[in-house]
Amino acid sequence: MGWGLPTTVEVAGQTFAIRSDYRAVLDAIAALRDEELPQAWRLAAFLKVMYPQHERLPDAEGALRAAMEFVNLGRPLPENQPERIALVHWDTDVQLIAPAVDKVLGYSCRACAYLHWWDFVGAFQNIGKGLFAQVVAIRDKRARGQALDKAERAFARENEELIGPVTRLTKEEEEFFRRMGV
Repeated sequence: MGWGLPTTVEVAGQTFAIRSDYRAVLDAIAALRDEELPQAWRLAAFLKVMYPQHERLPDAEGALRAAMEFVNLGRPLPENQPERIALVHWDTDVQLIAPAVDKVLGYSCRACAYLHWWDFVGAFQNIGKGLFAQVVAIRDKRARGQALDKAERAFARENEELIGPVTRLTKEEEEFFRRMGV
């Protein structure tokens, strides 16, 4: 792959443009997680968001696989993934995530006209200490049933609206995301 940032993927031997801005990818992920939609509609919505020419896709399954590999930073999707707890809530954590990503990038990700998904994920993965990291660490400890230390308990009490309840994915979501490698 090299140093380039892809804006196309291969589906059934054809090249298709893919929406590579992080906002589009987050919208597509939100569509996959929309519990109000049947799974088939979730998949269709995901493809519609990810592909500007979604109606021309020759193979929906191949298009889904190619888009998911794009979301997975160009890496093949893992075959089996263990069940996991959702520690990051992309839709409700935006006020925590954006400033943390901004700090890594050195500019506002929300104010920029375009930010490639892979650059966004790279910045996200390099978030150091800070409010968001503290919230996720407490969510992780709670999800694993680990005791919080005194400072963490105090922080959790004072910031319960940020931390929220432990959220488990439904069995249907787990199965779908396991197959997709997300």
